[in-house]
Amino acid sequence: MNLLADTVTPSAALSIGAAGFLLSLSLIAAIGAQNLFVLRQGLLHQHVGSCVAFCAIVDATLVALGVFGMAELVAGSPRFAQVMAIGGALFLLAYGVSALRRAARGGAAAQVDGVRSLAWPVVLAQLAALTLLNPHVYLDTVVLIGSVGARQTGDLKWIYIAGASLASVVWFVSLGYGARWLKPLFARPSAWRVLDLVTGITMLVLSAGLMLTLPAVA
Repeated sequence: MNLLADTVTPSAALSIGAAGFLLSLSLIAAIGAQNLFVLRQGLLHQHVGSCVAFCAIVDATLVALGVFGMAELVAGSPRFAQVMAIGGALFLLAYGVSALRRAARGGAAAQVDGVRSLAWPVVLAQLAALTLLNPHVYLDTVVLIGSVGARQTGDLKWIYIAGASLASVVWFVSLGYGARWLKPLFARPSAWRVLDLVTGITMLVLSAGLMLTLPAVA
């Protein structure tokens, strides 16, 4: 039985789904803490599926929350944004320093075969912190993507969420599993040093940006 036959035309469904897909993809396909972490795990071939699944599920959940009303709550809660910004800035600072230390060490410690595999709960805990302590994640998924979806009616909301969620799946699968194509490049320790250097600088810049843009709380 076609549940959408009486409420949504195929052209409208395609248009709304594509809008959610393209908006979501445009926001997540950028250099950031989460993407660099997934890329690194893909290069190391460690817990890639868990990382991809976590990112996709979190994005879908946050988009759905935004579509169904949380967008207004997040946008109007400077206290929430301030707490997330402080926590995220501190974690990004620590992670950035760690990446810069790896870049400084270089050598065998930076090669794929020389990196000790962490247990998947530890990897997911790090990924969760990078994701959920970053206020920009909520701005992108809940406020920006979610608020656009909130304007839709009826079943179009779910179609929009599906489109946005599909973009997240496509992106993180491509990033995590596509990283193996870069393995010949990262067979050289110098390539890992560059990646860690870029990661470290990016984390420190993001950390500073969060602290400098802390929302005022009355």
